[in-house]
Amino acid sequence: MKKIYLLLWLAACSASLQAQGVFSTKTTAALQKVIEDYPNRFKNIKGDRLSEHTRAVDYKSRVEIAGAVNCIITQYTATPKDRYSWSCELARSLEFEQAKASFHDLYSQISNTIIKIEGEKPFILNGKYEAPAGEKKPTTVRFELLSAPEAVQHLKVELTLQYTTEWKIILTVYDQERQFDVAIN
Repeated sequence: MKKIYLLLWLAACSASLQAQGVFSTKTTAALQKVIEDYPNRFKNIKGDRLSEHTRAVDYKSRVEIAGAVNCIITQYTATPKDRYSWSCELARSLEFEQAKASFHDLYSQISNTIIKIEGEKPFILNGKYEAPAGEKKPTTVRFELLSAPEAVQHLKVELTLQYTTEWKIILTVYDQERQFDVAIN
């Protein structure tokens, strides 16, 4: 009986995602492709080399979200096992209120997205929304992977609003261990 309720809930979420509009469909479709290629270390979506640093190499992503500023794959080479991340700068704004509204819209598009990797059971991205405060402090929503298969157990998905010289919204997909890799840089 629980399986029937879960299937009905998944179908309802899928239908609501399809009704959210073109940008949402393109955002979630791109995210689906990125997550599908995570077990392959993003090799199927990794494009040309952009730059090389002491402990990392950046590549252009072949999967991009329409309207995004840039999407890159970073290979962290400073650990015994190479780690990878996919990062997409979705939007920039000088105005906090505009950035805040876009951040909420993007969160709404991603939250409860159903991801299906071929040969695996579908799983859901679910994150608790945190409203940005506007004090030039970063705000990050970390999405949980509900009922995720073994192939993506170490995968993390985050949506961040941060301020440098302007407000930026960044979507990141990475190995759980990436935080350690960044800390040693």
